[in-house]
Amino acid sequence: MLKPPQHTSVLIVGAGPSGLMMAAQLLRYGIQPVIIDSKPGPTSQSKALAVQARSLEMYRQMGMVEKALEEGKKAKGLAYYKEGEHLAELDLDQIGDQQTLYPYILLYPQSKNERLLLNFLTQAACPVYWQTSLVSLRQLGAKSQARLQIADQTYQITCDYVIGADGAHSMVRKQMGMHFSGDTYKHKFFLADVKLRSVIDDQLISLYIDKRGFAGFFPLPETDSFRIVASLPDELENDESPTLDAVLPALKSVTKKDLQVEKVNWFTTYKLHHRMATQFNEGNCFLVGDAAHIHSPVGGQGMNTGLQDAYNLAWKLAAVINGQIVPNILDSYAEERMPVAKQLLNTTDRVFNVVTSRTWFGNILKKYVVPRVLKFGWEKEGTRNFFFKRASQIGISYRDSKLSLSLGRPTEIKAGDRLPYLEIFDEKKKTKTDLHSWCAKPGFTLLTFGHVQESFLFTIAKWLTQDYNGAINFFHLPYSPANQKVFDVLQIPEGTRKVVIVRPDMHIGYLNDLIDIGMMNNYLRNVVGFKTP
Repeated sequence: MLKPPQHTSVLIVGAGPSGLMMAAQLLRYGIQPVIIDSKPGPTSQSKALAVQARSLEMYRQMGMVEKALEEGKKAKGLAYYKEGEHLAELDLDQIGDQQTLYPYILLYPQSKNERLLLNFLTQAACPVYWQTSLVSLRQLGAKSQARLQIADQTYQITCDYVIGADGAHSMVRKQMGMHFSGDTYKHKFFLADVKLRSVIDDQLISLYIDKRGFAGFFPLPETDSFRIVASLPDELENDESPTLDAVLPALKSVTKKDLQVEKVNWFTTYKLHHRMATQFNEGNCFLVGDAAHIHSPVGGQGMNTGLQDAYNLAWKLAAVINGQIVPNILDSYAEERMPVAKQLLNTTDRVFNVVTSRTWFGNILKKYVVPRVLKFGWEKEGTRNFFFKRASQIGISYRDSKLSLSLGRPTEIKAGDRLPYLEIFDEKKKTKTDLHSWCAKPGFTLLTFGHVQESFLFTIAKWLTQDYNGAINFFHLPYSPANQKVFDVLQIPEGTRKVVIVRPDMHIGYLNDLIDIGMMNNYLRNVVGFKTP
C-alpha cells in the first residue's frame, strides 16, 4: 500500500474522468499531484458513454486521441420511436463536417476513458492512491490540511490546493460547507450493458417512448452490444433488487420488439438528479465534474463537462503554482464554468422532462410535435449546426470572461470563443497542418496572420523569449491562396493583418487587427496577470 507524502502542491480527491483529467493536465505542466480514490481500483462499470468532439480535441492535444478512436464507435444516427412506430431518424454521420476534426459523437464508455487517462498518468510515473478516503479537510491560512484513511491507517497531508472531483456526494464539497442545490427526478431508472440478438441497429442511438416511460439503446463498440437506459416499471419502483429479467417485459412493451438478451454485463437501478453547487470554490478548494454539477443524461454532456472543467482549471492552477501568473486568475474558473453548468442544467432538465412526461399533453407532444420538429428542423443546415455546436461543446464561449479582449473591427469570431478548427498550409515547412496542431504545446500560443515584415516577426519572437521565457508559443501564417479559407473565416481582408492570442485550453483570449507589442504585453500583464520577470 502506497504511503502519501506529507505535503503536495495539489491534492485531487476522486479518480474518475474529471480527477484523472485534472491530474493529466497538471502533469503536462510539470506538476506532480497526489490523486486519491476510495475505490479499490478503476471500475469497469460506468454510466457515461458519449465522448463529444471538444473532448476528442483535448485528447488530441494530449497525444492520445488515436486510442479512443480505435476503441470507440461513431454513432451513425438517432432513431425516434413512439409506441413502437418509427417516427424520425436523424443522420449524425459527419454532422459537424468542417467544424472539427471529429464531426460526430463517439460512443466510448467512461471506464475506457478512465483507462486512457490512467495510462497517461502511468507514463508520467504518477500513481493513484486507491482505497484511500478523505476523512476530513480544513483550511489553514493559504494551505489545507487533509486527513486520509488508508486501510486501518490515518495520514495527515498538507496541500496548497485541493480539487474535489469526488462526485455527487463530494466530501470536499461537504467539508467546505458548499451547498448543492437542486432536486431529484421522481421516477427510478435502470441501466444495463447487454448483448442482444440483432433486432436493433447497433449503428444507431435508438430512443423508444410510450405512455409508461422511455428506453434508450446506445450502441457499444462491441457488435450487437448496447447500453440501455430506461424507466423502471412502476410496479418495480419499491423493489430493492430488480433484475433485467424483471424489467424485460416492460422493455419489450416499450420497443414492441422481441428482445433476446444473449449476455448481461451489468445491470443497476438508480435515481437521477439535477443539482449544482452554489459556488465552485472555497478558498484554495475547487470543485470539478459531478462534485460541482449533476444533471440528466440527455445529450451525453455530463462526463464531457467534467473533463472541460478540469481542462479550464488546470492550466490556470499550473501557471499560479509555477509562478508565471498571479493567483487572481483562479477566480476566472467559476466565472467561466458556472454559467456553462447552469445553462446545461436548464437545457437538459427541460428536454428530459419532455421525454419522461406521462401527462396527456406530454404524450401528444412526443407523438405529434417532437417528430415533426426533428424531421423538418433537421433538414435545415442551421438547425444541424446549432445542435452539433451545443452537443459537441465546441460552441461553448467565454466572451464575457475578464480574460477575453476583442479589439479592432467587429467580427463573428470573438475573444472567448474556441479557436476554430482550420486546416492550413504551413508555408515555412511546406506541409499541411491545422491551427489546433499549432496550439498543441502547453502554454499560450500567439498567432499572427497576413503580411508582416520578417524583421518584426523576429522582434516579436525575441520579446516573447526575453519576457515570457517559453510560456508563449509563436506561429505566423502569411497570406497565400492556399490559405484563403483561413483568412475568410477569421475575416482578415486582403492586405490587412491580425493577431490572436490563444489560451492553453484553445479558447481565444485576445484578438486585434493591430499587431502591437505594447498592446499584447498589456493584455498578458494586466488582463491575464503574467508576472514581470
